[in-house]
Amino acid sequence: MIDDTLLQQLVWTDYRLAVFFTVSLPLILLVWAFVQKAEAMQRLLIIYWRVASLLAITVYMMFASLPISFIAGWMARILIPISLWFWVDINDEIDDRSPSPLKWTLTAWRWAVTVYCILGALFQISSLQCATLTTEQLVDTPACRVWLEAPWGYHAMFHPNTSPQFLGFLGIVGLVIYVVYLLYFCFVRFGKQGRSALG
Repeated sequence: MIDDTLLQQLVWTDYRLAVFFTVSLPLILLVWAFVQKAEAMQRLLIIYWRVASLLAITVYMMFASLPISFIAGWMARILIPISLWFWVDINDEIDDRSPSPLKWTLTAWRWAVTVYCILGALFQISSLQCATLTTEQLVDTPACRVWLEAPWGYHAMFHPNTSPQFLGFLGIVGLVIYVVYLLYFCFVRFGKQGRSALG
């Protein structure tokens, strides 16, 4: 069992790494890929942002301390690495591209974020028990509350005048749309296109 103070430090470190690996770097890479007109990399990063939007949805649900946010956050860590390596045509185009700083940086980021997400998913397994609690129990349980502190801080900075419950509702709406699209991809689009991003 991890000490509460150590757990808090680890969780906050995880959130900082998440901002770096899943927000800052891919945003820089997307702009860079557009400037370099690297179409395969653009497609990969656009797909990444669609999949990684589950992280933003999770944060909005955590504003309202919704237990389902713990499952959503854990699933995001599983889906992100899959989205980065799944597409055969994109992988081939990137592999065939001549060496460049952009190609090297993108490849390094893909591996780094894959390792980060896998380790993060393993680290977060213990927090999945929080998804079985009520909102009140969630807030009163130190091991669960620590995961909510960073989102609450984000809410205080960027949405100070908006109700956490309303933002949580927006998160739930986003989650429903996300799940519907994911099911459509798995049962319709994947059957037609396979592992081709272009079809």
